[in-house]
Amino acid sequence: MDRKLDPSRDDLPLMANTSHILVKHYALDLEVDFESQVMEGTIVLFFAPDDPENRFRKKDSSTEETCQSESSEACTARMPEPCHVPGTSTRTFSSKTGYNDFAMCGKGEKDTSGKDGNHDNWEQASGISSSKYCCDTGNHGSEDFVLVLDCCDLSVLKVEEVDVAAVPGIEKFTRSPKLTVVSELRNQIVHELVTLPADRWREQLDYFACCSQAPGCGELLFDTDTWSLQIRKRGAQTATDFPHAVRIWYRTKPQGRSVTWTSDQSGRPCVYTMGSPINNRALFPCQEPPVAMSTWQATVRAAASFVVLMSGENSAKPTQLQEGCSSWHYYVTMPMPASTFTIAVGSWTEVKAETCSSNDLAAERRGFSPSDADFGCVGVCCHMEYPCRFQNASATTQEIIPHRVFAPVCLQGACQGTLLPLVPPCLSAAYSVLRTHPFSRLDVLVVPANFPSLGMASPHIIFLSQSMLTGRSHLCGTRLCHEIAHAWFGLAIGARDWTEEWLSEGFATHLEDVFWAKAQQLAPHEAREQQELRACLRWRRLQDEVRSSPEEMQVLRNKQAGPKVHAETQGTQNSQNNLEEE
Repeated sequence: MDRKLDPSRDDLPLMANTSHILVKHYALDLEVDFESQVMEGTIVLFFAPDDPENRFRKKDSSTEETCQSESSEACTARMPEPCHVPGTSTRTFSSKTGYNDFAMCGKGEKDTSGKDGNHDNWEQASGISSSKYCCDTGNHGSEDFVLVLDCCDLSVLKVEEVDVAAVPGIEKFTRSPKLTVVSELRNQIVHELVTLPADRWREQLDYFACCSQAPGCGELLFDTDTWSLQIRKRGAQTATDFPHAVRIWYRTKPQGRSVTWTSDQSGRPCVYTMGSPINNRALFPCQEPPVAMSTWQATVRAAASFVVLMSGENSAKPTQLQEGCSSWHYYVTMPMPASTFTIAVGSWTEVKAETCSSNDLAAERRGFSPSDADFGCVGVCCHMEYPCRFQNASATTQEIIPHRVFAPVCLQGACQGTLLPLVPPCLSAAYSVLRTHPFSRLDVLVVPANFPSLGMASPHIIFLSQSMLTGRSHLCGTRLCHEIAHAWFGLAIGARDWTEEWLSEGFATHLEDVFWAKAQQLAPHEAREQQELRACLRWRRLQDEVRSSPEEMQVLRNKQAGPKVHAETQGTQNSQNNLEEE
């Protein structure tokens, strides 16, 4: 189903068939090459067939939250024959891998064909016209089940099933040792792994890492079009039968619209993700609908002179692999939409205060990871089970979460004088209003000059425009407060339909005034005067925008359907879940 979109009229198609199968975890292993401006490597997706009735459960499994899945119910997929990458994979699983450390991954062989899957050879071998062949994307029918992922501007080289049963010690996840069908055994292992309780999050991440390096056990058929990647396995007629662990070998393209290759303000090369046009589907094959909540871990290799920042719960440190090359590893245990994944690689400099205050030192001492947490029953949450900070007794008293500020070298002084002193009071102000911070840490990065927004909030990281550093602290402080507010409204709580994103923006816009007044320690009457003035200015700006904007641009196009696409699979062209403001 190859569609050409008119950005002024059409919505971004959400192709992934999330009503049948859901990604529970992504394991990325990428290498950043600034010379060719590509990221290349693998991604392993761990699946579970979707059960809408059981998708969200509390710990005691007594309460269920109903959530309508977004789906592509009628998807015409073109299924060719397998692709063969010359040579053997250098990515092999080692039985020596320890479960307390994340093992490193090797770089795969490059595809010398120059094609995205040798489509012509597949069609000739199968005797089927790829433009007419149609497979069942649901749970019924005589044709093979087709996994549909959102994908654009990627070169997919190879897709294979992962032999998770080859991981040492993994047999503890087999509830039925009498299973004789190997594929069913592998799927049961993945099912047990993705459903581990929250207090075993570290064990789960370690096994995800080991499984992501397990050897392949058979190539899968795949095909791509403009907006999707379609994968199937011969004989797997339902989502339950489909492999629950799949490895995709791929590379990004320099012109990929999810990734921006540029130079920083010091003239050094850098790259960052900006998912606004098409979310993250040009960074890795994924399920884009906001209902598809997953965790992830990522290993990224780059030249040793670069710093890798990412939406991860840990403050990663580089590991030297060989001379001139370093590796960075991040992970997330809070299920999030794939569109919130963010990465920035560049010659960033960490901006540090000349002297550390006692409050800053106390905040750093109070920093902790989920492994240090006491997940007692502080409160009851109705979301799916994961190591939730709102149920964490220690997190409830953490007024200022650990934070770092990064910028190009030439902006280090400006950040030191303007931005860095504002982060603690803004975080403290947010805590005084909303209490527990949803995320355990925060990085703030001043992005290159071509960044098209004032700021963008993602899990554990905020992008800020360099324009925030000019003038008085008021401009920088209010924007920082706005992005901090998105941790609660937009990330921890997000719209089920992206056309409702205005709700998140509305809450964040209101709270930026509230937070900033608290950070300035204004008297109540001063805070009220400031908020009224800013509300008046916003109202006048809105009136000007309405007068100068076409009417069709003033309405969010909710649930617009194109041919053969269910209405509820549609998102908005300019919407995203990692929250950008013009």
